Amino acid sequence: MAADLRFAHLSEVDSTNEEARRRALAGERGPIWIHADRQSAGRGRRGRAWTDAGGNLFATGLYTLDTGTERAAQLSFAAALAVSEVALAAGVDPALVTLKWPNDVLIGGAKCAGILLESGSLPDRRLWLAVGIGINLASHPEGTERPATDLSVHADTLSPEAAVQILAARFQTWFERWRDHGFAPLRDAWLARVHGLGERCEVRLDQETLTGVFADLTPDGRLRLDLADGTRRYIAAGDVFFPMAGRS
Repeated sequence: MAADLRFAHLSEVDSTNEEARRRALAGERGPIWIHADRQSAGRGRRGRAWTDAGGNLFATGLYTLDTGTERAAQLSFAAALAVSEVALAAGVDPALVTLKWPNDVLIGGAKCAGILLESGSLPDRRLWLAVGIGINLASHPEGTERPATDLSVHADTLSPEAAVQILAARFQTWFERWRDHGFAPLRDAWLARVHGLGERCEVRLDQETLTGVFADLTPDGRLRLDLADGTRRYIAAGDVFFPMAGRS
């Protein structure tokens, strides 16, 4: 239960995910949420730098799992759902909060958070999982490829200390549902707030870029892309853009 969660607050760290990795290799098994006032080397998906700005949340939940990396990756959806609930707790209009595959949380179509899952093997063959989450609480970067926003634009400002408590509790709830009932409850909740389902989109992969219709989220969390030639592609990782709608 959320009452069993522990928290570690640091004034500064290279990245909360790196701190989680170090603690996991030193024997910490979690669950523990590490949050910092500042990061000197924060990063997002695909090695992108994550902007460090005061008043925002930089946090990582460290968990130990008896599962493989492929199934553990489904917890990125739990993280996105938890972030969306932080936004709702801050008072953001629920109609503005949507979720874009694979783990973007949008407010009014603009990105308000970053999520990065990293993992590694332990000597007992279990998996340590670092659930890294950055939430734009009080400020957001300008001039980004995808529009960005922060919670204070849409609601009362939420402190990082309050936000991490809500985030950890909500993630724990989704984690337990996933652990006990599989991916289906997460998939249903995620689809209830989905962004762009049924719309044309561009999916950028490492070696190619595809254009088609975002047709479904598969029972294991992949994006089903229906191409113009009638074929279907099932995407496990990639960047999704909705150029026809002017959104990303």
